[in-house]
Amino acid sequence: MPNFKELFSNEYKNEYESAYDLSVERNFSEPKIYSAKWDLKKRWYVYFSFRDPKTGKKKRQTPFYGNANKYKTKEDRLSVLVTYRKVLLRLLKQGYNPYSDNLELHHSLQSKNDTANTQRLANEGIKNLNLISNGKKMTVQEAFDFGIKRKEKLLSQTTKRGYENKIKIFLKWLKTYCPEIVDITDLDKKVVTSFLNDVLDRTSARNRNNFRTDLSSIIQVFVDNDILEQNFIKKIPPLKSIPERNKTYSQDTQERIFSHLEINDPILLLYIKFISYNFLRPIEVCRLRVKDIDLKNKRVHFKAKNSPLKTKIIPEILWKDIPDLKKLDEEAVLFTPDKIAGKWETTIGNRRDYFTKRFKRVVKEPFNLGADYGLYSFRHTYITKLYRALMKDSSPFEAKSRLMLITGHTSMTALEKYLRDIDAELPEDYSTMLKSAHE
Repeated sequence: MPNFKELFSNEYKNEYESAYDLSVERNFSEPKIYSAKWDLKKRWYVYFSFRDPKTGKKKRQTPFYGNANKYKTKEDRLSVLVTYRKVLLRLLKQGYNPYSDNLELHHSLQSKNDTANTQRLANEGIKNLNLISNGKKMTVQEAFDFGIKRKEKLLSQTTKRGYENKIKIFLKWLKTYCPEIVDITDLDKKVVTSFLNDVLDRTSARNRNNFRTDLSSIIQVFVDNDILEQNFIKKIPPLKSIPERNKTYSQDTQERIFSHLEINDPILLLYIKFISYNFLRPIEVCRLRVKDIDLKNKRVHFKAKNSPLKTKIIPEILWKDIPDLKKLDEEAVLFTPDKIAGKWETTIGNRRDYFTKRFKRVVKEPFNLGADYGLYSFRHTYITKLYRALMKDSSPFEAKSRLMLITGHTSMTALEKYLRDIDAELPEDYSTMLKSAHE
């Protein structure tokens, strides 16, 4: 009577001979499982090579992931990949070719009297493998649509719209100047560099760099999903650009603007006071709803530039100007075109643009202000005022530490850079030292 070892040895030999065709003529390599050294944070997959009909050499094909990486334990993930590997090997032996449409194989599988589960796995496998093969021939439009869809959950609506606008401009340029670029794999560094040079000629280095950053981010999605092999945009260096900066207002100009708005546009004045006294950015003010104003504790809750939610106190100088909000709809937008707290069905970006244009019409044009004065200038102006007031009774470090709590900067380094950029840090009169140097 054969023991377990002998039985196992015979079955293993049969399985081995069945699973592996050692013919030197075969066009594919044995599918293997990549387990990322058992790191569950990385993607696991099955991979194989197939003979390229153009070169005659075996070429590594796009890995097959399936749903394996949804599983959170090593055992479950490996079990799924083992099944994928078996199905893939069976399909390859039955004639699957990533360089053809595989219709004959598909019909052959349907005609066989396999069990329902085997047929389902095989058909599902060939369907997914065909998708992978077709993915290599994805059009530029399809690829960028896919890229945006993959990123949309990671982006705010404003950022997503920025991506979409840049991609629309790029695809329009591509259609006009490079109509031969149809498949995403035809896109390369040379083509994108030509586009970025055109953007530079028409606009500015800063805008060119913004296009480079956003396009690179989408191209990276293609790399991560095995649509492209590398992100060639990373090899295109950014250009040095002079950042745009709003100037601070003089005391006289700021006071005259406030007096003018008290009579001509109280809504815009309160909007500006949120920027001036609470140091919010214009788009942060546009996001505010009635429910974001904590009436009991005099706090404002808002979505900041680099964080999901922040809270600041509302200083008394601003609190006394805020109308009674107790009986108003909590979901109402705080600033609308014609009143405080109401309905305004439009995007955050449109709200910001509206108040920017309103400021230009009501303030900039009557005061003959240049392009370097805007709504941001009020934030710069009042942070400068506050910093210089704190410096009168504190050391520079103490003043900056207190200021950082008020402005919301996340680090001392970021605050110091900001203060330098707006020229808030100025030395005392050094005439005495100059005189001493001449003596």
